[in-house]
Amino acid sequence: MLWFIFAFLTALFEATKDVLSKKSLKDIDEYVVAWSLPFFALPFLLPILLFTEIPPLGERFWLALVTGGTLYAFTLVLYMKAIKTSDLSITVPMLTFTPLFLLITSPLMVGEFPGIFGLIGIFLIVTGSYLLNINKKFHGYGYFAPFKALLKEKGPRLMLVVAFIWSITANIDKIGLQNSSPLFWVIAVDTYVALLMLPLCTFRGNRKTAQIRANWRALLKLGLFGGLTAVCQMTAISLTLVAYVISIKRTSAIGGVLFGYLIFKEKGIRARLVGAIVMVFGVLFITLF
Repeated sequence: MLWFIFAFLTALFEATKDVLSKKSLKDIDEYVVAWSLPFFALPFLLPILLFTEIPPLGERFWLALVTGGTLYAFTLVLYMKAIKTSDLSITVPMLTFTPLFLLITSPLMVGEFPGIFGLIGIFLIVTGSYLLNINKKFHGYGYFAPFKALLKEKGPRLMLVVAFIWSITANIDKIGLQNSSPLFWVIAVDTYVALLMLPLCTFRGNRKTAQIRANWRALLKLGLFGGLTAVCQMTAISLTLVAYVISIKRTSAIGGVLFGYLIFKEKGIRARLVGAIVMVFGVLFITLF
């Protein structure tokens, strides 16, 4: 059950990272925050290499690094735009659709098909997405208004794109781990992404550089929890199936709803929390049965 401990810590650190990101976006450009997540994780991760051996790299390592790192950089920007645009409690739970999308990507990539429990999980996730927006049905648009909100509101829509891409990168992470080690893979990905996204921070550089200097403590804290999330997630993936780890990680949706209510005073907590819980149960049905 060691994998479960690391997966649970992943969910905890993920929820904390979401809150820190949302707070940072009040004063900092979303591209800077997206770049800072991998860059400011490196001061905490790189020193660990002094006490561990660099693993032999497999032949698929570099392909996994370039493809997975590039997709991750793209989703980081979308991720920050999503939580900046809309409430945390209504965007973060959309990531629970990642295991749902795995039902599409897994048959194509690894030949896995859902059983009856997978179908039950799909139903629960769709139901949860409805409950997440249930308060919107009172605005005169009928009971289908919550589903329309997923298409009309920019934040949830962007996060759905992130959820789909992450259903692909989760498998790429597994390949990267198999061709290196959990810690080295995290460091390699963060280094690659930080370098890849550096031009985004040099564009209109004076304003963005000033933001980094003025908020470096907050960004360093964000990098810490981003690094902890990645290390725990990759360690858990190295110990068990990817789907198991991602299902536990997605319970961070409940933390996103609670933090959104407690810290950012977002409204509709009761309906959104019920929706998030139902969606998490759907994830568990898909991945654990």
